[in-house]
This record gives sequence, structure tokens and C-alpha cells, in this order.
Amino acid sequence: MEIPPQKQEQQPGLESEMTPQPIYIRQSYQASNKLQGKTALITGGDSGIGRAVAVHFAREGADVAIVYKPEEEEDAQLTRQVVEAEGRRCVLIPGDLTDRAFCEKCVEQTVAELGRLNILVNNAAVQFPKEDLTEIEDQDLVTTFDTNILAMFRVTKAALPHLNEEDCIINTTSITSYRGSESLLDYSSTKGAITSFTRSLATNLASKKIRVNGVAPGPIWTPLIPASFHPEKVASFGKDTPMERPGQPAEVAPAYVFLASDDASYITGQVIHVNGGSVVNA
Repeated sequence: MEIPPQKQEQQPGLESEMTPQPIYIRQSYQASNKLQGKTALITGGDSGIGRAVAVHFAREGADVAIVYKPEEEEDAQLTRQVVEAEGRRCVLIPGDLTDRAFCEKCVEQTVAELGRLNILVNNAAVQFPKEDLTEIEDQDLVTTFDTNILAMFRVTKAALPHLNEEDCIINTTSITSYRGSESLLDYSSTKGAITSFTRSLATNLASKKIRVNGVAPGPIWTPLIPASFHPEKVASFGKDTPMERPGQPAEVAPAYVFLASDDASYITGQVIHVNGGSVVNA
């Protein structure tokens, strides 16, 4: 896949403005009702990995609610269209995850409109690349931690009273949690926290038979990339992997399907690495 140089000015970016368009599901993907009758809440579900997860979940039989920033309405509407084309319901929940009250509202609205909550996917994230620690603005640091990890705590806390045995939580961490990133010091720190949160919460909830796992993507072609990096870096994105290309959201989403399904009934506290062949210390 050839990616031309491009730049978006606003985080976390719009999928509709990307060239080429990411692949959020392959039409060859054959569902087997792995999530029939389930309901999922997905933060950052309007585009990128979140959209791919929403559509895969829908094809597997789940209704979904997606959380997104109001300026991403165009992407969110398309996600709703493709979810509904799979014959499932899709609730749109625009707002700001750095707002504590909104974190609670996400769960309340999901349960009110879809009747239940079985799967929580904590996926929303922002990143502000800086080449030197001294360049990191305090407000960007606060926004990164608020969005990436504090909101995850708050949404999960609100969701727990609605989760029952055999339900699950899936957190999006990152390859940067394991190998770091010289230009994403604050982002990779939040992803390390997410990995630890996943492992700790899995132990905490094991007695309640609620599973908690994570997915650690490598370079995936999502709106966050052109919204974060210089155009020249975008053009070479993912070429440093053993597979010499970035991954598509459609290549990550099946990992979430697996972790959400009964196929993963004996798996908790684990992370699946979808990164094009990079070996990391899991």
C-alpha cells in the first residue's frame, strides 16, 4: 500500500480525509454469530480501529454504542450506516472523555438505549509527538493522560455495575507500551499504564468471572497517523516492520472479536500483539 504525504490539523483526525481510505472490514470476513445478542460500548468507535471493531462486532451479531468527539460526526454517521447495514443497532454518543460526567453518561446511554452491556472496548486515544521531553506542553500532557488512561478508569468504573459473569473488557494498548517511543514519551507512558491496568483489573475481576484483556497494535493506518505526524513520516509509516507495511484496521479487529467471544473463555489478563511481525517482550 502506497501512502502519499498528507497532514490533518486536528486530533484525532478524520477517516474521510485519508488517502488511501483504510479498510475497516474485508468482505471475505465470514461471521459465525460469535457475539449474537451481545451489546458493546466502544470508545473512539467512529473511525480507525474503533470503527473496524464496531463493524466486526455487528457482523458477529452484536449491537454497539460508539463514543466519539463531536467534530467526528461525519465519520460516526458512516460507522452507524455500516453497522446498520449488518442488521444491528448503533447508538451514537458524541462528547469529551476528559469530562468525568460524560464518562458516566456513555454507559448510562448505552444501557438505556440498548438494554444491557456485555462488552466494553476502551479504545479512544490521542497523541502529540515531540522530539524532546522539554517540548511537551503541560496541557498536551494532561489531555493525553486524561483521554488515554484516566477516562479508561472512569468509563470502566461506570460500566462494572452492568457487567455480569462471562462479560468482558478489552483495552487498546500499543506496541509502544513494550518498546517505548522516542517521540511519544507521554503517549507510550499512558499505554504502559493501560497494560498494567489490564493485568491488574483482570486479577481483580477474575472472581466475578469478568474477563479483561488487551490488544497492542503496531503501526495501523488510522486517522491518528496523519493527524499526528509530519507528511513525510506519514508516507513511510509502517515500512520499518518486518512485513514492511502498515496494518489495516480490518487486520486488527478480529483480535477483539476473539477476545470478546466464548472462544477466549479461559483467557484473561493477556494482550494480543498485532504489529506486522515485531517481536516484543510480552
